Amino acid sequence: MRKLLLILTTALFIVSCENEAPKDYVTLQGTVTNQNSDSIIVANRNFKKKIMVNEDGTFSDTLKVEPGNYVFFDGSEQASLYLENGYDLNVTLDTKEFDETIKFEGEGADANNYLAQKALMQERIFEDDSMFTLEKEEFDAKVNEIHGEFTNLLNSTQNLDSTFVAQQTRQFDGLKQFLPKMYEEKQYLLTVLGEGKPSPKFENYENYNGGTTSLDDLKGKYVYVDVWATWCAPCKAEIPYLKELEEEYRDKNIEFVSISVDKAKDHETWKNMVAEKELKGVQLFAENDWNSQFVKDYKINGIPRFILIDPDGNIITPDAPRPSSEKLIELFNEYEI
Repeated sequence: MRKLLLILTTALFIVSCENEAPKDYVTLQGTVTNQNSDSIIVANRNFKKKIMVNEDGTFSDTLKVEPGNYVFFDGSEQASLYLENGYDLNVTLDTKEFDETIKFEGEGADANNYLAQKALMQERIFEDDSMFTLEKEEFDAKVNEIHGEFTNLLNSTQNLDSTFVAQQTRQFDGLKQFLPKMYEEKQYLLTVLGEGKPSPKFENYENYNGGTTSLDDLKGKYVYVDVWATWCAPCKAEIPYLKELEEEYRDKNIEFVSISVDKAKDHETWKNMVAEKELKGVQLFAENDWNSQFVKDYKINGIPRFILIDPDGNIITPDAPRPSSEKLIELFNEYEI
């Protein structure tokens, strides 16, 4: 009998071990309140999975992934994810306050709740330009303070994989190097391209409607410039808002000018997109993409970039709010446009 019990115990142990073998996939489920679409997308450079969302906002699916960073996109906004096979995550969020409400529970929740908190900190840093107006010594102290805040958040989070921690530490070090470069750029915008300074000019850019257009042709009107490209997703996301603005202000003393920095080989792609999306305003094609003098003079290293110029050809702001921002209307109202 004792021998039989030993055999049965051993067999149960083997079955138990088999049942507890690690999953080779991620289970991702959750609830989206005030959903923006009927699906969500989980993706990175080498992976993309569309997960359907039910009418009640619930969703559930499994994903086989390589360990790493992913984007969770709900059709309007996005959040960062860190996924490894074996994770069992439950996500809840309200799209009306996306970043503030996204929460994770289950296996892998610690890393992802950390990423959500980190995103809020980053948003606070980059939405407040006041740090870039500080004197250099004060700015350097602020950068060290920010680096410390991120490091403390990371160190206070439990159950993080050592590879993940090392990756985040590298990102913080990279941010510490990037912010001073951003400071130099902002200082340039505040001084060389400050309010009231003569605007750099674009000259004889191809106009979609025929002929060429220069900034001097638009003197006497406010000019709101949108520097964009057909391949730029954030640029295209602003198009509906820009079209609404153009319609609302069509009888006002302002021209809406969109300048494409697409390469020459994508000239036809630009023309086709202008036609297909029925883009209004003044649609121009820069003569030498990113190397165009106007682009270089405005230190444009990322797009979309918006610029507001007054009727005399002087700069109001070299980094204007986007069409989707309520701050743009406030700016227009300030200048009684």
